[in-house]
Amino acid sequence: MATLEQIQARMGKLHAQAEVLLAKKTQAAVDQIRALMLKHGLTTEDIEAKAKAKRQAKASNGSADHVKGKASDGLKSKATSKYQHPKTGATWTGRGRAPAWIAEAKNRDRFVISGAAEANFATTAGPSSKAKTAVNKTASKSVGATAGKGQRKGPQPAKYADPKSGATWSGRGRAPGWLASVKDRSKYLID
Repeated sequence: MATLEQIQARMGKLHAQAEVLLAKKTQAAVDQIRALMLKHGLTTEDIEAKAKAKRQAKASNGSADHVKGKASDGLKSKATSKYQHPKTGATWTGRGRAPAWIAEAKNRDRFVISGAAEANFATTAGPSSKAKTAVNKTASKSVGATAGKGQRKGPQPAKYADPKSGATWSGRGRAPGWLASVKDRSKYLID
């Protein structure tokens, strides 16, 4: 059986080997970065200027656009506000669920922040994204209003009926008491 000193000596050797491997890996990464910088004609000042601009934009964006509960990864860029409420000054990026002040507006053009829509589109949408958007628009027009994301909204047709009371259930949400304890629901299905 090995003694404590022998194990510590082996650990020291393995630690030294790990440091050498880490140094080689780090050097390979630095060499790769240098090659990319030379290939694209970049300097460290260019990189620092871009990073500084991002930090300033992030700091000046404030907490109005910040969505609570999401961790910022640093890889995704923060969306700029595209819509603004004229009276309250509340903003919305155009992503996710629309706030109440714009949700039922038939024409959202009056809420658009001047220049924000074009700038946001130019930074986030590349040529392939524009093509995808065009395809999605034509596909949604041809399919109709029933096509969408997820389940249909609004009242649903009845799927189950209680023969005794005549009560019905659409199959969405919590099951009613007359159907909750039943294992085989097939006898309650409406044809």
